[in-house]
Amino acid sequence: MAVWLLWGLLAAVLVFAVCVRLAPSDPARWHVAPAAEGPSGTVSAGEGWASLRLEAGDARALLARLDAIAIASPRTTRLAGSVEAGRITWITRSALWGFPDYTTAEARADGLYLYARLRFGRGDMGVNATRLRDWQAALTGG
Repeated sequence: MAVWLLWGLLAAVLVFAVCVRLAPSDPARWHVAPAAEGPSGTVSAGEGWASLRLEAGDARALLARLDAIAIASPRTTRLAGSVEAGRITWITRSALWGFPDYTTAEARADGLYLYARLRFGRGDMGVNATRLRDWQAALTGG
């Protein structure tokens, strides 16, 4: 009996892992204009989200640099957008389970706005804020 329960638990875990990895990502839901809270250059974070606004003379050029940084990041792919469109959304997946986090950046007249958020669960253990800080450091060379 215990063996069957163990096999059932293992099957449930595998089904969960497959569902998380194969869940579709709808650009209409995730590729939306980001809002940034707080002062420029400072990451603001809440439960499952983080935002950042960077002042820039040429926000599109900064977005192009950020796109290269994001694509070079582990387990990160572009979901929608382009530098030419002025907005890009990336998906970054966690290493073990493949949980997707979405980060959107938009070039505006007053700077570059970034918004990172999780898809599943409530808290992200600071992962989205850390990603924004890492990308910010790569952009500024710091």
